[in-house]
Amino acid sequence: MIVRDKKLVENAGLAQEAQKLNKAGLITKEQCKGIIDSLTLARTNDNLLVRILFFILGSFLYTSICGFFTLLTIDSIDNSYKFLLFFFAIVGFAGAEALSRSKFYGHGLDDAFILGAQLTLAIAIGVTTNSYELVIASFITLTSLLSYLRYLHLSMALLFCFALAAVVVYSVFSLPSYVHSFLPFIIMAFAATLYFGSKKLKQKLAQSYYYQGLTLTQNFALVLFYFSGNYLVVRELSIELLGQDIAAGSDIPFAYLFYAFTFVVPAGYLYFALVKKDRILLWIGLLSFCFSIYTIRFYYAVMPIEIALTIGGAVLFAATLFTIRKLKNKETGITFQADRFTETNAFLAAEIVVTSQMGSIQSEVSFDSPMAFGGGDFSGGGSGGSF
Repeated sequence: MIVRDKKLVENAGLAQEAQKLNKAGLITKEQCKGIIDSLTLARTNDNLLVRILFFILGSFLYTSICGFFTLLTIDSIDNSYKFLLFFFAIVGFAGAEALSRSKFYGHGLDDAFILGAQLTLAIAIGVTTNSYELVIASFITLTSLLSYLRYLHLSMALLFCFALAAVVVYSVFSLPSYVHSFLPFIIMAFAATLYFGSKKLKQKLAQSYYYQGLTLTQNFALVLFYFSGNYLVVRELSIELLGQDIAAGSDIPFAYLFYAFTFVVPAGYLYFALVKKDRILLWIGLLSFCFSIYTIRFYYAVMPIEIALTIGGAVLFAATLFTIRKLKNKETGITFQADRFTETNAFLAAEIVVTSQMGSIQSEVSFDSPMAFGGGDFSGGGSGGSF
Protein backbone atom coordinates (compact mmCIF):
# COMPACT_ATOMS: atom_id res chain seq x y z
CA MET A 1 0.00 0.00 0.00
CA ILE A 2 2.74 2.45 0.91
CA VAL A 3 4.33 4.03 -2.17
CA ARG A 4 7.48 5.20 -0.42
CA ASP A 5 10.55 3.05 -0.14
CA LYS A 6 10.22 1.26 3.18
CA LYS A 7 13.97 1.42 3.67
CA LEU A 8 13.82 5.22 3.48
CA VAL A 9 11.00 5.25 6.02
CA GLU A 10 13.03 3.08 8.39
CA ASN A 11 16.09 5.27 7.90
CA ALA A 12 14.05 8.38 8.72
CA GLY A 13 13.00 6.76 11.99
CA LEU A 14 16.61 5.86 12.81
CA ALA A 15 17.73 9.44 12.08
CA GLN A 16 15.06 10.84 14.40
CA GLU A 17 16.11 8.48 17.18
CA ALA A 18 19.75 9.50 16.72
CA GLN A 19 18.82 13.17 17.01
CA LYS A 20 16.83 12.46 20.18
CA LEU A 21 19.79 10.62 21.73
CA ASN A 22 22.07 13.52 20.80
CA LYS A 23 19.74 16.05 22.45
CA ALA A 24 19.63 13.85 25.54
CA GLY A 25 23.42 13.84 25.72
CA LEU A 26 23.69 10.06 25.28
CA ILE A 27 25.71 10.33 22.08
CA THR A 28 27.96 13.08 20.78
CA LYS A 29 27.20 15.41 17.92
CA GLU A 30 29.87 13.71 15.80
CA GLN A 31 28.34 10.28 16.44
CA CYS A 32 24.89 11.58 15.52
CA LYS A 33 26.23 13.12 12.31
CA GLY A 34 28.03 9.88 11.45
CA ILE A 35 24.83 7.87 11.88
CA ILE A 36 22.78 10.25 9.74
CA ASP A 37 25.45 10.42 7.03
CA SER A 38 25.50 6.64 6.78
CA LEU A 39 21.75 6.52 6.06
CA THR A 40 19.98 7.12 2.76
CA LEU A 41 17.19 9.61 3.46
CA ALA A 42 14.34 11.07 1.44
CA ARG A 43 14.48 14.67 0.27
CA THR A 44 12.58 16.65 2.85
CA ASN A 45 12.52 20.09 4.47
CA ASP A 46 12.76 20.40 8.24
CA ASN A 47 12.75 24.18 7.88
CA LEU A 48 9.11 25.23 7.98
CA LEU A 49 9.69 28.45 6.03
CA VAL A 50 11.48 26.63 3.20
CA ARG A 51 8.72 24.03 3.12
CA ILE A 52 6.06 26.75 2.84
CA LEU A 53 7.98 28.36 -0.03
CA PHE A 54 8.20 25.04 -1.87
CA PHE A 55 4.50 24.52 -1.17
CA ILE A 56 3.75 27.84 -2.87
CA LEU A 57 5.98 26.81 -5.77
CA GLY A 58 4.19 23.45 -6.00
CA SER A 59 0.82 25.20 -5.96
CA PHE A 60 1.91 27.36 -8.91
CA LEU A 61 3.10 24.24 -10.73
CA TYR A 62 -0.16 22.38 -10.05
CA THR A 63 -2.37 25.27 -11.12
CA SER A 64 -0.22 25.83 -14.21
CA ILE A 65 -0.72 22.23 -15.33
CA CYS A 66 -4.47 22.49 -14.74
CA GLY A 67 -4.59 25.83 -16.55
CA PHE A 68 -2.70 24.42 -19.53
CA PHE A 69 -5.19 21.57 -19.97
CA THR A 70 -8.05 24.04 -19.53
CA LEU A 71 -6.72 26.17 -22.38
CA LEU A 72 -6.43 23.10 -24.60
CA THR A 73 -10.06 22.12 -24.00
CA ILE A 74 -11.65 25.55 -23.57
CA ASP A 75 -13.35 25.43 -26.99
CA SER A 76 -15.05 22.11 -26.26
CA ILE A 77 -16.11 22.93 -22.67
CA ASP A 78 -19.84 23.33 -22.31
CA ASN A 79 -21.43 21.25 -19.62
CA SER A 80 -18.43 18.97 -19.40
CA TYR A 81 -16.58 21.17 -16.93
CA LYS A 82 -17.54 18.70 -14.18
CA PHE A 83 -15.35 16.05 -15.80
CA LEU A 84 -12.55 18.60 -16.03
CA LEU A 85 -12.67 19.04 -12.24
CA PHE A 86 -12.27 15.30 -11.76
CA PHE A 87 -9.37 15.42 -14.20
CA PHE A 88 -7.71 18.09 -12.06
CA ALA A 89 -8.00 15.78 -9.05
CA ILE A 90 -6.40 12.97 -11.07
CA VAL A 91 -3.54 15.32 -11.99
CA GLY A 92 -3.00 16.04 -8.29
CA PHE A 93 -2.88 12.38 -7.32
CA ALA A 94 -0.59 11.60 -10.26
CA GLY A 95 1.78 14.38 -9.20
CA ALA A 96 1.80 13.14 -5.61
CA GLU A 97 2.50 9.63 -6.85
CA ALA A 98 5.39 10.77 -9.05
CA LEU A 99 6.97 12.93 -6.33
CA SER A 100 6.65 10.17 -3.72
CA ARG A 101 8.36 7.70 -6.06
CA SER A 102 11.10 10.30 -6.60
CA LYS A 103 11.94 10.18 -2.87
CA PHE A 104 10.22 13.48 -2.00
CA TYR A 105 8.55 13.52 1.42
CA GLY A 106 7.37 16.56 3.35
CA HIS A 107 9.23 18.68 0.83
CA GLY A 108 6.47 21.16 0.07
CA LEU A 109 6.01 20.13 -3.56
CA ASP A 110 4.29 16.86 -2.65
CA ASP A 111 2.17 18.67 -0.04
CA ALA A 112 0.81 20.99 -2.73
CA PHE A 113 -0.23 18.15 -5.03
CA ILE A 114 -1.78 16.00 -2.27
CA LEU A 115 -3.80 18.84 -0.74
CA GLY A 116 -4.70 20.20 -4.18
CA ALA A 117 -5.99 16.80 -5.26
CA GLN A 118 -8.23 16.54 -2.19
CA LEU A 119 -9.54 20.10 -2.68
CA THR A 120 -10.37 19.67 -6.37
CA LEU A 121 -11.97 16.29 -5.67
CA ALA A 122 -14.20 17.82 -2.99
CA ILE A 123 -15.19 20.63 -5.39
CA ALA A 124 -15.90 18.13 -8.18
CA ILE A 125 -18.11 15.97 -5.95
CA GLY A 126 -19.86 19.06 -4.59
CA VAL A 127 -20.65 20.31 -8.11
CA THR A 128 -21.83 16.87 -9.22
CA THR A 129 -24.07 16.23 -6.18
CA ASN A 130 -25.38 19.81 -5.77
CA SER A 131 -23.33 20.29 -2.56
CA TYR A 132 -24.60 17.21 -0.76
CA GLU A 133 -22.46 17.45 2.36
CA LEU A 134 -22.74 13.83 3.48
CA VAL A 135 -21.54 12.49 0.13
CA ILE A 136 -18.66 14.99 -0.01
CA ALA A 137 -17.53 14.13 3.52
CA SER A 138 -17.79 10.39 2.80
CA PHE A 139 -15.62 10.60 -0.32
CA ILE A 140 -13.02 12.80 1.40
CA THR A 141 -12.93 10.39 4.35
CA LEU A 142 -12.11 7.51 2.04
CA THR A 143 -9.59 9.33 -0.15
CA SER A 144 -7.78 10.97 2.79
CA LEU A 145 -7.44 7.61 4.54
CA LEU A 146 -6.04 5.99 1.41
CA SER A 147 -3.73 8.97 0.87
CA TYR A 148 -2.32 8.69 4.38
CA LEU A 149 -1.83 4.93 4.09
CA ARG A 150 -0.01 5.45 0.80
CA TYR A 151 1.94 8.70 1.30
CA LEU A 152 2.23 8.87 5.12
CA HIS A 153 1.42 12.59 5.26
CA LEU A 154 0.04 13.65 8.66
CA SER A 155 -2.11 16.29 6.97
CA MET A 156 -4.11 13.46 5.41
CA ALA A 157 -4.56 11.80 8.80
CA LEU A 158 -5.88 15.09 10.19
CA LEU A 159 -8.16 15.54 7.17
CA PHE A 160 -9.46 12.01 7.70
CA CYS A 161 -10.37 12.82 11.32
CA PHE A 162 -12.26 15.98 10.36
CA ALA A 163 -14.01 14.31 7.43
CA LEU A 164 -15.05 11.30 9.52
CA ALA A 165 -16.44 13.60 12.22
CA ALA A 166 -18.33 15.50 9.51
CA VAL A 167 -19.79 12.21 8.26
CA VAL A 168 -21.14 11.48 11.75
CA VAL A 169 -22.63 14.98 12.11
CA TYR A 170 -24.30 15.01 8.69
CA SER A 171 -25.57 11.47 9.25
CA VAL A 172 -27.29 12.62 12.44
CA PHE A 173 -28.86 15.56 10.59
CA SER A 174 -30.24 13.16 7.99
CA LEU A 175 -32.18 11.33 10.73
CA PRO A 176 -35.52 12.48 12.20
CA SER A 177 -35.44 15.79 14.09
CA TYR A 178 -35.90 14.30 17.55
CA VAL A 179 -32.48 12.61 17.19
CA HIS A 180 -30.75 15.97 16.64
CA SER A 181 -30.97 16.86 20.33
CA PHE A 182 -28.73 13.90 21.15
CA LEU A 183 -25.94 15.11 18.84
CA PRO A 184 -23.51 16.05 21.70
CA PHE A 185 -23.81 12.59 23.23
CA ILE A 186 -23.41 10.92 19.83
CA ILE A 187 -20.22 12.92 19.20
CA MET A 188 -18.96 11.98 22.67
CA ALA A 189 -19.51 8.29 21.88
CA PHE A 190 -17.86 8.72 18.49
CA ALA A 191 -14.80 10.46 20.02
CA ALA A 192 -14.45 7.76 22.67
CA THR A 193 -14.70 5.04 20.02
CA LEU A 194 -12.13 6.80 17.86
CA TYR A 195 -9.74 7.17 20.80
CA PHE A 196 -9.89 3.60 22.07
CA GLY A 197 -9.94 2.21 18.53
CA SER A 198 -6.75 4.05 17.55
CA LYS A 199 -5.17 3.10 20.88
CA LYS A 200 -5.88 -0.56 20.25
CA LEU A 201 -4.48 -0.31 16.73
CA LYS A 202 -1.30 1.24 18.12
CA GLN A 203 -0.85 -1.71 20.46
CA LYS A 204 -1.24 -4.17 17.57
CA LEU A 205 0.85 -2.13 15.13
CA ALA A 206 3.49 -4.35 13.54
CA GLN A 207 5.25 -1.56 11.66
CA SER A 208 6.09 1.90 12.95
CA TYR A 209 5.05 3.68 9.73
CA TYR A 210 1.59 4.63 10.93
CA TYR A 211 2.40 5.33 14.58
CA GLN A 212 2.33 9.12 14.24
CA GLY A 213 -0.99 9.05 12.41
CA LEU A 214 -2.60 6.96 15.13
CA THR A 215 -1.18 9.28 17.79
CA LEU A 216 -2.65 12.27 15.96
CA THR A 217 -6.01 10.49 15.78
CA GLN A 218 -5.94 9.85 19.53
CA ASN A 219 -5.23 13.49 20.34
CA PHE A 220 -7.91 14.64 17.91
CA ALA A 221 -10.39 12.36 19.65
CA LEU A 222 -9.49 13.88 23.04
CA VAL A 223 -10.05 17.42 21.76
CA LEU A 224 -13.29 16.44 20.03
CA PHE A 225 -14.55 14.70 23.18
CA TYR A 226 -14.03 17.87 25.22
CA PHE A 227 -15.67 20.22 22.73
CA SER A 228 -18.62 17.86 22.24
CA GLY A 229 -19.66 18.49 25.86
CA ASN A 230 -18.39 22.02 26.42
CA TYR A 231 -21.29 24.22 27.55
CA LEU A 232 -20.49 27.15 25.26
CA VAL A 233 -20.13 24.93 22.19
CA VAL A 234 -23.30 22.96 22.91
CA ARG A 235 -25.38 26.07 23.65
CA GLU A 236 -24.23 28.11 20.65
CA LEU A 237 -24.46 25.23 18.19
CA SER A 238 -27.91 24.37 19.52
CA ILE A 239 -28.99 27.89 18.54
CA GLU A 240 -27.19 27.94 15.18
CA LEU A 241 -27.65 24.38 13.92
CA LEU A 242 -30.72 23.08 15.73
CA GLY A 243 -32.60 26.36 15.75
CA GLN A 244 -33.41 26.23 19.45
CA ASP A 245 -34.88 29.41 20.88
CA ILE A 246 -33.48 29.88 24.38
CA ALA A 247 -35.50 32.50 26.18
CA ALA A 248 -34.09 34.84 28.83
CA GLY A 249 -33.83 33.09 32.18
CA SER A 250 -33.98 29.62 30.61
CA ASP A 251 -31.22 27.22 29.67
CA ILE A 252 -30.48 24.30 27.35
CA PRO A 253 -31.51 20.76 28.34
CA PHE A 254 -29.03 18.97 30.63
CA ALA A 255 -27.34 22.30 31.33
CA TYR A 256 -25.88 21.22 34.67
CA LEU A 257 -24.44 18.11 33.03
CA PHE A 258 -22.62 20.23 30.46
CA TYR A 259 -21.46 22.65 33.17
CA ALA A 260 -19.89 19.75 35.06
CA PHE A 261 -18.49 18.26 31.86
CA THR A 262 -16.76 21.55 31.01
CA PHE A 263 -14.56 21.35 34.12
CA VAL A 264 -14.43 17.64 34.95
CA VAL A 265 -12.94 16.60 31.60
CA PRO A 266 -9.98 19.05 31.71
CA ALA A 267 -9.30 18.01 35.30
CA GLY A 268 -9.31 14.38 34.19
CA TYR A 269 -6.95 15.15 31.32
CA LEU A 270 -4.52 16.88 33.69
CA TYR A 271 -4.66 14.02 36.18
CA PHE A 272 -3.97 11.29 33.63
CA ALA A 273 -1.29 13.45 31.97
CA LEU A 274 0.62 13.60 35.26
CA VAL A 275 0.07 9.93 36.03
CA LYS A 276 1.12 8.73 32.57
CA LYS A 277 3.69 11.53 32.05
CA ASP A 278 2.05 12.40 28.75
CA ARG A 279 3.23 15.84 27.61
CA ILE A 280 0.68 16.23 24.79
CA LEU A 281 -2.21 15.27 27.05
CA LEU A 282 -0.93 17.81 29.58
CA TRP A 283 -1.08 20.58 26.97
CA ILE A 284 -4.55 19.50 25.89
CA GLY A 285 -5.70 19.54 29.51
CA LEU A 286 -4.24 22.99 30.19
CA LEU A 287 -5.70 24.53 27.03
CA SER A 288 -9.10 22.94 27.60
CA PHE A 289 -9.11 24.22 31.18
CA CYS A 290 -8.37 27.75 29.91
CA PHE A 291 -11.25 27.44 27.45
CA SER A 292 -13.48 26.28 30.30
CA ILE A 293 -12.72 29.48 32.20
CA TYR A 294 -13.49 31.46 29.06
CA THR A 295 -16.77 29.54 28.73
CA ILE A 296 -17.98 30.61 32.17
CA ARG A 297 -16.81 34.19 31.71
CA PHE A 298 -18.58 34.35 28.34
CA TYR A 299 -21.92 34.15 30.15
CA TYR A 300 -21.08 35.31 33.67
CA ALA A 301 -18.67 38.28 33.90
CA VAL A 302 -18.23 38.48 37.68
CA MET A 303 -15.51 41.17 37.62
CA PRO A 304 -13.72 43.38 35.09
CA ILE A 305 -11.26 41.61 32.83
CA GLU A 306 -8.19 43.44 34.14
CA ILE A 307 -8.97 42.46 37.75
CA ALA A 308 -9.71 38.87 36.74
CA LEU A 309 -6.40 38.62 34.85
CA THR A 310 -4.48 40.09 37.78
CA ILE A 311 -6.00 37.68 40.29
CA GLY A 312 -5.60 34.76 37.92
CA GLY A 313 -1.95 35.60 37.31
CA ALA A 314 -1.26 35.89 41.02
CA VAL A 315 -2.93 32.55 41.74
CA LEU A 316 -1.07 30.90 38.88
CA PHE A 317 2.26 32.33 40.07
CA ALA A 318 1.66 31.16 43.64
CA ALA A 319 0.61 27.68 42.51
CA THR A 320 3.64 27.41 40.20
CA LEU A 321 6.07 28.53 42.91
CA PHE A 322 4.57 26.11 45.43
CA THR A 323 4.74 23.23 42.95
CA ILE A 324 8.35 23.94 41.99
CA ARG A 325 9.46 24.02 45.63
CA LYS A 326 7.72 20.73 46.32
CA LEU A 327 9.08 18.93 43.26
CA LYS A 328 12.54 20.43 42.70
CA ASN A 329 14.34 17.85 44.89
CA LYS A 330 12.42 14.81 43.65
CA GLU A 331 14.19 12.54 41.18
CA THR A 332 11.45 9.95 40.54
CA GLY A 333 7.77 10.12 39.66
CA ILE A 334 6.44 13.62 39.06
CA THR A 335 9.51 15.82 39.26
CA PHE A 336 10.80 19.24 38.25
CA GLN A 337 14.09 17.81 37.01
CA ALA A 338 14.94 18.57 33.38
CA ASP A 339 13.87 15.97 30.84
CA ARG A 340 16.95 14.60 29.10
CA PHE A 341 14.97 14.24 25.87
CA THR A 342 13.87 17.88 25.91
CA GLU A 343 16.03 20.69 24.66
CA THR A 344 17.16 23.08 27.39
CA ASN A 345 19.05 25.42 25.08
CA ALA A 346 16.87 28.32 26.18
CA PHE A 347 18.26 28.16 29.72
CA LEU A 348 21.79 27.74 28.38
CA ALA A 349 21.37 30.76 26.12
CA ALA A 350 20.04 32.82 29.02
CA GLU A 351 23.03 31.83 31.13
CA ILE A 352 25.43 32.82 28.34
CA VAL A 353 23.74 36.20 27.91
CA VAL A 354 23.85 36.96 31.64
CA THR A 355 27.49 35.89 31.87
CA SER A 356 28.50 37.99 28.88
CA GLN A 357 26.73 41.03 30.29
CA MET A 358 28.40 40.59 33.65
CA GLY A 359 31.78 40.22 31.95
CA SER A 360 31.27 43.42 30.00
CA ILE A 361 30.75 45.49 33.17
CA GLN A 362 33.86 47.49 33.90
CA SER A 363 34.70 48.75 37.34
CA GLU A 364 34.48 52.49 37.80
CA VAL A 365 36.56 52.45 41.05
CA SER A 366 40.13 53.72 40.65
CA PHE A 367 43.00 52.74 42.91
CA ASP A 368 46.00 55.02 43.48
CA SER A 369 49.03 52.78 43.90
CA PRO A 370 51.78 53.98 46.26
CA MET A 371 54.28 52.37 43.96
CA ALA A 372 55.17 54.96 41.29
CA PHE A 373 56.69 53.35 38.23
CA GLY A 374 58.88 55.18 35.79
CA GLY A 375 61.87 57.41 36.31
CA GLY A 376 63.66 54.80 38.47
CA ASP A 377 62.85 56.46 41.81
CA PHE A 378 61.79 53.23 43.55
CA SER A 379 62.71 49.57 43.50
CA GLY A 380 65.17 49.44 40.67
CA GLY A 381 66.75 51.45 37.93
CA GLY A 382 64.49 53.20 35.49
CA SER A 383 64.79 55.48 32.56
CA GLY A 384 66.12 58.24 34.82
CA GLY A 385 69.11 56.15 35.83
CA SER A 386 68.72 56.68 39.62
CA PHE A 387 68.34 53.93 42.21
